[in-house]
Amino acid sequence: MNELAGLYAVDLVGAVWRKSSYTAGNGNCVEVAGIPGDAGIAVRDSKNVDIPAARVSRQAWSAFLGAVDKDTLTS
Repeated sequence: MNELAGLYAVDLVGAVWRKSSYTAGNGNCVEVAGIPGDAGIAVRDSKNVDIPAARVSRQAWSAFLGAVDKDTLTS
C-alpha cells in the first residue's frame, strides 16, 4: 500500500479538529487534524465537514506551511 492510500485508510471519526488561526470573519476557514498514528494531517472545509477531508503526509504539510510562511514574510 502506498503512503497516500495508507492515509486514506485511517478512520477520522475520533479526530480532534482545530480551526485555522487565520480564520476570516466571514466563516471561510479550514480545520486540520492529526491523523492517528502520526501518519499525516487531514484538512477539511469547516463549513462542509461531511465532505471527505484531504490528507497529506506530515512532510508535505510542513513544506506547505514553510512556503506559506515565506510568502507571508515577503508580501
